[in-house]
Amino acid sequence: MTFMTSFASLGIHEPILRALEEYGYREPTTIQEKAIPAGIQGRDVLGSAQTGTGKTCAFGVPILQQLSERKGPRAVRALILTPTRELAIQIDDNLHAYGKNLPLTEAVIFGGVGQAPQVERLKKGVDILTATPGRLLDLCSQKLLDLSKVEIFVLDEADRMLDMGFIHDVRKVIALLPKQKQTMFFSATLPPEIMDLVDSLLHDPVKAAAAPVSSPVEVIRQEVCLVDRNNKTTLLVQILQEEQVKNALVFTRTKHGADKVARDLTRRGVSAAAIHGNKSQTARQESLRRFKAGELQVLVATDIAARGLDIEELAYVFNYNLSEVPETYIHRIGRTGRAGRGGTAISFCDYGEMPLLRDIERLLKKPVPRRQHDFPMEVFEAPKKDAKGRVINADDDEARQAARQRNAQRKAEKKAKETQEATVKLTAPPAKAPKAPPASKAKATRRPMPHGKQDLRNLQAFLDAQPDPDESAVSPIHRDPLDGEVIMDATARLLSAKPVYHYYDPSKAQEPSHQEGKRKSRGRGRGKGAKEAAPAKATVLPPEKKPARHREPPKKGAPTPVQRTSQRLTRGGKGRIPPKPSLPQSRQKDSTEQKSLMKPFYIDHD
Repeated sequence: MTFMTSFASLGIHEPILRALEEYGYREPTTIQEKAIPAGIQGRDVLGSAQTGTGKTCAFGVPILQQLSERKGPRAVRALILTPTRELAIQIDDNLHAYGKNLPLTEAVIFGGVGQAPQVERLKKGVDILTATPGRLLDLCSQKLLDLSKVEIFVLDEADRMLDMGFIHDVRKVIALLPKQKQTMFFSATLPPEIMDLVDSLLHDPVKAAAAPVSSPVEVIRQEVCLVDRNNKTTLLVQILQEEQVKNALVFTRTKHGADKVARDLTRRGVSAAAIHGNKSQTARQESLRRFKAGELQVLVATDIAARGLDIEELAYVFNYNLSEVPETYIHRIGRTGRAGRGGTAISFCDYGEMPLLRDIERLLKKPVPRRQHDFPMEVFEAPKKDAKGRVINADDDEARQAARQRNAQRKAEKKAKETQEATVKLTAPPAKAPKAPPASKAKATRRPMPHGKQDLRNLQAFLDAQPDPDESAVSPIHRDPLDGEVIMDATARLLSAKPVYHYYDPSKAQEPSHQEGKRKSRGRGRGKGAKEAAPAKATVLPPEKKPARHREPPKKGAPTPVQRTSQRLTRGGKGRIPPKPSLPQSRQKDSTEQKSLMKPFYIDHD
């Protein structure tokens, strides 16, 4: 077969050849003839070709053949980076069709949907990954994707990926890839301003150019209609009816314009839907599915659908608004005339868009033929300019006004809702308060006080509840702060009077008391001429009031407390240190009587 011989001459293996034949490929295109052999050899490739000439096959076949020849770990070994979600899905579908006879796995990841199913797919193992930059970098930052095993890197639609909107993301992705890898860039247009950057990323590339840069497909019939802005929708409906258009893709300048055109067409009996960046990925995929299935006659889109969107047998493309970038015009009209089929591209141009039409014709190096119609241009007013002298585009201004109206409407709805809720609260009957329990059954609840605070709110109630003291008793207000239930703070406890108890011992009745011995010791330690302090009064309890002591009896031969004190004083020689006074068994120590770095100070009682 001529088909097998033609593709077989490029060095493609038989399993891939059978898949290409079943997919409907008969002869390789110019870009495929130049790029596939170089890609199979592992060379870097810079491919530039007209849109719709099979660039996906030009880099997809070398990836499949090289990975099938070299066995490696089940990891991401080939990465394809694309600018849009629709193009990523389309490339993944094509690779699956080309490599259905090979034991390789493919996957696609993009934003706008939940990442959980995509992460689960990556965990099972993927050989070829097609991705958009945002979701790819997001998964890499979460440590859910490893790109260290990538052997082949493909950048599709390189002119858009490397412009100011994507250049930073592309550099971040390249930094995550190994230095030793094969790189292939493919695009329909390669403007001179980005060629230096492309050359810096490719190493000795094979340049595969199938046509002059930025040239449109010759089989596409191009026409332009000079029409006023207010008559564009009417003219669009008339052309759809006159030429019995089966399906058409309409490009608008703004998202608001896409929604408006879709609504106007629907009101006039034309089945239409809009896709743009504000639509969810699910809604965009559903609209695209219905359009491909023939359920919709017109699909209205922004430039999000201008790159790589492949719709079989798309007969018409309408430029409802001309693009400010001339190269984007090439991509728009390239949605028709796919794979050598014919197509028609009709553009609408009002007076304010005439400079844009001249830029497109300068890029094409020829004028676009004018189409005669029933709504010729009648308004020749110069476009409005702002305070800085910039031209105000009518579509952009309309989109901004619509956004302001939506915001004002949302604020009004929010305010009305708040007013309604406030009115309901005012008009609602008051809630019945729960009945208070009887005073006898009421339980006293006390809120816990913060740490370090004393609750004195019930002090007066506590004092009122105390029984009347007799005349000999002490008033509860002047009672010892350590004996009552009302605990004072640490300063009051520190300054409060503390009695010193001395127990009567008949065998040591002649010995001086601790306080007296202390004063004598201090007098001797101050040197010659020191005056002896007057003996202090001490309270001595009679024998019958001495509390029981729970100390163990001293062991035989052990020194007594007085002997131990004498030994310590003899060694130190710094005066007599009084022993710590003992407390009655019924009294607990408070925080001021614990061991501290401060020397305790006691006030004797009479």
